[in-house]
Amino acid sequence: MHPSTPSSRSRPAPFFAKVVLLLSIALLCVIGIFFASMAHLQQPETLLHLTRADWQVDDASGFSVPPVRQDSDALPGRWQPIALPFAPPIALLRQAGSGAATRTTRTSWIRLSTRDLPAAAGPLALYGARIKTDGTIAVYINGQLVHRAQQQGPLWNSTRTPLWVELDHGTAGGAPPHEILLRLEHTQSAQVALSSLWIGPVESLRGRYGARQWLQQELPAMLSTAFMAVGVFALFVWFRRRDETGYLLFFNLAASSFMRGLHFYVSQPVANDWFAWLTVNALFWLVMVVHFFLRQLHGRELKWLTWGVVAATSVIGVVTMPVLAIVQNTPQVTPLIYAVAALMGTLVCLVGGVSAWRCSNEGRLVAVGIGICVLLGITDWLLQNNFISPEGWYLGAYTNAVTFSVFGALMYRRYVHAIGAVEQLNENLAQRLLKREAELEHSHQRLREIERLQTISAERQRLMQDMHDGLGSSLISAIRSVEGGGMSDDKVSQILKSCLDDLKLTLDSLEPIEADVLLLLATLRYRLEPRLEGTGVSLRWEVQELPALEWLDPSSALHILRIVQESISNILRHTRATEIRVATSMAGAGVQVTIEDNGQGFDVQRVTSDPSASGRGLQNQRRRAQAIRGTVNWESKPTGTRFVLWLPLQREAKAA
Repeated sequence: MHPSTPSSRSRPAPFFAKVVLLLSIALLCVIGIFFASMAHLQQPETLLHLTRADWQVDDASGFSVPPVRQDSDALPGRWQPIALPFAPPIALLRQAGSGAATRTTRTSWIRLSTRDLPAAAGPLALYGARIKTDGTIAVYINGQLVHRAQQQGPLWNSTRTPLWVELDHGTAGGAPPHEILLRLEHTQSAQVALSSLWIGPVESLRGRYGARQWLQQELPAMLSTAFMAVGVFALFVWFRRRDETGYLLFFNLAASSFMRGLHFYVSQPVANDWFAWLTVNALFWLVMVVHFFLRQLHGRELKWLTWGVVAATSVIGVVTMPVLAIVQNTPQVTPLIYAVAALMGTLVCLVGGVSAWRCSNEGRLVAVGIGICVLLGITDWLLQNNFISPEGWYLGAYTNAVTFSVFGALMYRRYVHAIGAVEQLNENLAQRLLKREAELEHSHQRLREIERLQTISAERQRLMQDMHDGLGSSLISAIRSVEGGGMSDDKVSQILKSCLDDLKLTLDSLEPIEADVLLLLATLRYRLEPRLEGTGVSLRWEVQELPALEWLDPSSALHILRIVQESISNILRHTRATEIRVATSMAGAGVQVTIEDNGQGFDVQRVTSDPSASGRGLQNQRRRAQAIRGTVNWESKPTGTRFVLWLPLQREAKAA
């Protein structure tokens, strides 16, 4: 598409997209540096950095509730000096205990002296970058229990949760803390580690704790959630475009990445055994989805690698199931499982990356992204197994961000390509549409002119018919009566007034009333009030709001006006009434107009069955009501007559 076209201007250029991506990464780095700098811009004279401690290990028969008070001198073991950070190998933990085979758990005690703590006002806090165990963590200040955290197994999130305990001067009888005692329960084969600790005023340590908590847990959680949200969006796109399997793979990639890191952000949403199985196997699912994604990029089947990846994922998933208990997620087995996952990921990265590298830039991008994720996973494995200092950072938490960036960039490129194809198609369709619009506009103008002429002709014909039936017949009758000499002047005047009223009704039916019955009746009231004032008859107007009648056209309006006018004229001519009441109301699936008088009544059955007795006025009312799909009804007593006109809310198209 030509660069100057509007569709090309609406699509961001690749260079612009790269600039935005680099700026986003730079902004993320600036935020990280900002929080890291906050952690170090503190008041060193008010803080005590604990890097020396004493350590001993006791045997236990299982996890137990820590006592409320514990004197470090009362412990049975022998204290050994250690340096913090402290990450003892498993063999050292076994050697420190009694070595009894029946003992499945150990209790590590770590004692720290805080006698050199500078004096400070306000509450104190104890902070540590990491404390790693698979049992209960208990913190004692001057022998008093002040903190307890119950772990949930080897995959609980303590490895990514900094230690934070807020103290007050009321601890231990108001004495300042002079000794900290840590009680760490763990299985005999668990990896145990403790970073160096800081103690000091809460406000001085909150920055360190907040930066570690945000960068190690909250930021990865937000990235993982965003990745999952985009994955769900891709799934709904796939529902509409089933032939685009890339969207389905993207959703599986997001779901696997989300489940893989779920145990870092929640305590225990399901039973620990199944939770551990889910998070461990999600890593293999992630590698398998990446393999299928690479296959889609380079187009090669790689049957041997595909069968190997699927078989390894299936075997690991089956043998680690808690219900089968073939292989359990123990501290000895879990590192081996992760090693297998790292080996499988490296193989997929090399084979798939090399195959895709030769085909497209997308393949190179995916290969580089997978390599970065594997390296981040290896650093996590080293940190988890105490090959790296416990004060280090878990970088594997950011694999979701890397995966999201890589595959998000792929989906973005495909999206832009699809948008470009759609814009090109829209441009072609727009040109064809302009031609068709010109043709349709010409045809529409011709149809409008024909319709206008037909409307004028139909309205002229209706007016002629109405004037012929009403005004014409009345005038002819008057002329014949005058020529015959059998009509008085008053009678002639009455006929002429009736003709004039009929003409006014015809004109009123042409007024725009917006399907409003009340507006139509108000027009009639305006015409009748002068006549009523001369007769001495009072008019009670008791109408209420009614819904609009969509079918109310000028012809139907004229029928209603003539029906109501005929009813009021009959009252004035025959009943000798002194009061007329006009009311409206809802009645079932329609509306009704009620006209009542207090004059003398008549025999409804006789009059309606003998048209000559009523001058055919009642029959004309019934005929007009039937023409608009309505009904009329009379109820007459010696003390007055009640006339009801019922009109439907909806009317069939034929009737309209």
